[in-house]
Amino acid sequence: MRVCFRSSVKPSQIPEYRRRHAAVWPEMLRELKAAGWNNYSLFLADDGLLVGYVECDDFDAVRARMALTEVNARWQAEMATLFEDEAQAPDQGFLQLTEIFNLEDQLSAANAAEDNPQPQKEQS
Repeated sequence: MRVCFRSSVKPSQIPEYRRRHAAVWPEMLRELKAAGWNNYSLFLADDGLLVGYVECDDFDAVRARMALTEVNARWQAEMATLFEDEAQAPDQGFLQLTEIFNLEDQLSAANAAEDNPQPQKEQS
């Protein structure tokens, strides 16, 4: 599945957020991959809007697998002060967005429809 989510970094903390993500701990990178986070990217706007994208088997499951790791607990604690909502761990504050369009999915459906046209009903 493809998942997109958003969160908010404090504008005053954007330089620090960028610095930390320029050199994520190798141990954290390995745990993300082992937990099933594939093709994972983060995008950050100048106002602090953070948008993430990940491909995984199940978003709740990959988040739960990461929650079991010691390195994730340390990473979330380090990152918490950089986010607008400090009341919860950053990875718990993600607002999942609903996918409404995917080019490949629609092309596949269109091609399948063209390959298997439905017979036209006769009009009376």
